[in-house]
Amino acid sequence: MFDAFTKVVSQADSRGQYVSDSELDALRNMVAEGNKRMDTVNRITSNASTIVADAARSLFAEQPQLIAPGGNAYTNRRMAACLRDMEIILRYVTYAIFTGDGSVLDDRCLNGLRETYVALGVPGNSVAAGVQKMKESAISIANDRSNVTQGDCSSLMSELGSYFDRAASAVG
Repeated sequence: MFDAFTKVVSQADSRGQYVSDSELDALRNMVAEGNKRMDTVNRITSNASTIVADAARSLFAEQPQLIAPGGNAYTNRRMAACLRDMEIILRYVTYAIFTGDGSVLDDRCLNGLRETYVALGVPGNSVAAGVQKMKESAISIANDRSNVTQGDCSSLMSELGSYFDRAASAVG
């Protein structure tokens, strides 16, 4: 796992070149936007339980067979595992947005997750739908303009959305 700075330096080193002006500008912009990035992570982290619970509630309302007898989230133990997995994905999304690099999400969370779900008989499309519901909720909370660093956050929200999309496609 590399942070954005280490990744740029490593790539330049492997090319045997100096860090380019465009790479420096991108890093400079990331530093300038750092408070917005931290506000986003704080908002999501502070509301993680709500994001996960609301996404699960909405998913189970749309797919009640998941919580019916014989469903993948039937029994408290399976429901808890489902909520735990959603929370883990959300946590790694916050790591990715904080560092500006999705490799931590891929390496530590998503790598092999689809295969695990297939082996356990967990419907990947349902997990992907739950991740998309977390995305909607997290972006709504993170994009609230009150009590945060002001400015245009559209590219940051797009980046945040891309990490959720990456997670949804990895399990779906």
